[in-house]
Amino acid sequence: MNTLAEVMTRLEKLGTEQTRKTLIRHGAPATQLFGVKISDLKLIAKEIKGNQSLACDLYETGNCDAMYLAGLVAKGSLMTKKQLDAWAKSANWNMLSESTVAWVASESPHARILAMKWIKSKKESIALSGWATYSGIIATTVDEKLDLQEIKGLLDHIVDEIHNAPNQVRYVMNGFVIAVGSYVKPLLKQAKATAKQIGTVTVDMGDTACKVPLATAYIEKVEAAGRVGKKRKTVKC
Repeated sequence: MNTLAEVMTRLEKLGTEQTRKTLIRHGAPATQLFGVKISDLKLIAKEIKGNQSLACDLYETGNCDAMYLAGLVAKGSLMTKKQLDAWAKSANWNMLSESTVAWVASESPHARILAMKWIKSKKESIALSGWATYSGIIATTVDEKLDLQEIKGLLDHIVDEIHNAPNQVRYVMNGFVIAVGSYVKPLLKQAKATAKQIGTVTVDMGDTACKVPLATAYIEKVEAAGRVGKKRKTVKC
């Protein structure tokens, strides 16, 4: 299974109406979706691992299942700024913006520059990718290589703007605060203070059972478990 046509045929066969309905409830566009379980996408990802060109072709199909699969396979370290920008601009579902695009972008040497650029975007989907990408950077980069002053500035920005931000952007901003408190030990105090200031963050999650985590409680749980500052090898999941 080495060609785009072969993978797309496989995805179409694996799609189910039940999964389609679930993903549509989570905001996926109904006309660009087969409805493949993530567990099945991960199996295919193992089969085509390392095929960077195929991953890029999959993303360009505009099919949500294929685009998610592309994020599991692609290596951000091999992508140009132009390619990553194109991915952020063409993401047609918030799950792709805040997961797929951010996963790949956070692996790139251009990650921080792109994250800061995207965060400032007036387009909600691109701003989602920006905040999520920076969260990915924080989770996988040793503290010594992080710009702590820049991160402090972003925490201050969140205090001022989160409750007036677009719906899904509020969710990833809240996630950024949690990421700082969980992964950046030198900024734990600032993250906890930010979490306390923003309090409960309200986000319309549509017809789903998803909830917005309370940043204060989440960070406290990580701290109690002694896991603050423990980095991840990858944010892909």
